[in-house]
Amino acid sequence: MQITGAQLEEITRWQEEKASLLSPHACRDDAAIRRDGGLAEDRIIRPAFFRDVDRVIHSRAFSRYIDKTQVFYLLDNEHITHRAIHIQLVAKIGRTIGRALSLNEDLIEAIALGHDIGHPPYGHFGEECLSALCKTHHIGSFRHDVQSVQFLDTIEDTNLTLQVLDGILCHNGEVHNTRLTPDLITSFAGLSRKKEQLLHGGDPAPGTLEGCVVRVADTIAYLGRDLQDAIEVGFLTSSLPGLPDDCRRVFALTGDYRRFNASIIDTVCRDVIACSFGCGEVRFSPEVSACVQALKKYNYDMIYENEVLHAQDDTIRALYAFEFERFLTDIEKEHTDSLIYKDLIRAEYVSPAYIAAASPAELVRDYIAGMTDKYFESIPRELLIPKRHFRNHAGKMGLDKLNVG
Repeated sequence: MQITGAQLEEITRWQEEKASLLSPHACRDDAAIRRDGGLAEDRIIRPAFFRDVDRVIHSRAFSRYIDKTQVFYLLDNEHITHRAIHIQLVAKIGRTIGRALSLNEDLIEAIALGHDIGHPPYGHFGEECLSALCKTHHIGSFRHDVQSVQFLDTIEDTNLTLQVLDGILCHNGEVHNTRLTPDLITSFAGLSRKKEQLLHGGDPAPGTLEGCVVRVADTIAYLGRDLQDAIEVGFLTSSLPGLPDDCRRVFALTGDYRRFNASIIDTVCRDVIACSFGCGEVRFSPEVSACVQALKKYNYDMIYENEVLHAQDDTIRALYAFEFERFLTDIEKEHTDSLIYKDLIRAEYVSPAYIAAASPAELVRDYIAGMTDKYFESIPRELLIPKRHFRNHAGKMGLDKLNVG
């Protein structure tokens, strides 16, 4: 059954009414910019940024969120946050703030769901390992935010809008900003400029207010959740030793520790909404801003730099070096039976233009960055452990399967 003309007219009217309620500072769907112009799109049933949510979700890179570390790697606990949970939390928090500020929730969701796709195995420590190898092989530093755009815009060519790619590129929730003003761009040349800024140590703001909201939501999503997870796995006790008194008071961190995350999210979201309402910036109050900074420092000191978390870093670093060199050699010597050929170079979902333009070291970088933690761990077993012979029903060795004699 097809949608009738009358139905389409009513849907159009409703969409226009919905758009009229957006803030003057919101990014509307009719402002969306694609490389191909998006001329064939149905902009009524699936507006531009709504469509981008689908494109992110249906990408191959998105499916690999399922086993990517958030903070606690090499730890078996099904109740702690992994990357697949984190991006949903960012989307929900971002939409909560965006709804209150009358912003474009579809744009917020698309950015939030795509923002961490570029994370390599073992989270931020894996990012350090891969970045060091990239520099050694003269292809620059590695950043997961730049890599997220690389997966979605170059490797898979999902044809996302400029606004979504910009928000993903500039989502840096590690840096605290008391206020964020959009750094508007109107072309893909502007996106390239921001990418170069990031790779050379800069920190450009997103080009839309929605992107700024996601950047703040990223911080809100991990601050309390990482604290809660740290208590769950025994890195911290629920008394939070050493936490500044101002943080306890402002975030109401008393009583049941299972409420700590909810209390932090509620406090910071309300503060951002109150301070940002009706203006073209995303802001914190001075008091909450100071406590967010203090809590970030506390988490770094007590969780992210915890020696227990980093006990196996030397092994991980060695595995990164082994896999990078092995796959680089496979490409240079044209070992076409290598996993990198099957999983990347000859994969149907990968853009042929990307394969033609990428150097061997760039191919290896992208291959490793796309791995889940478990897949990364399986590579040494696949490459270094000998395969056992087997016997057929006649009791003879299956030598014909082993390429011997």
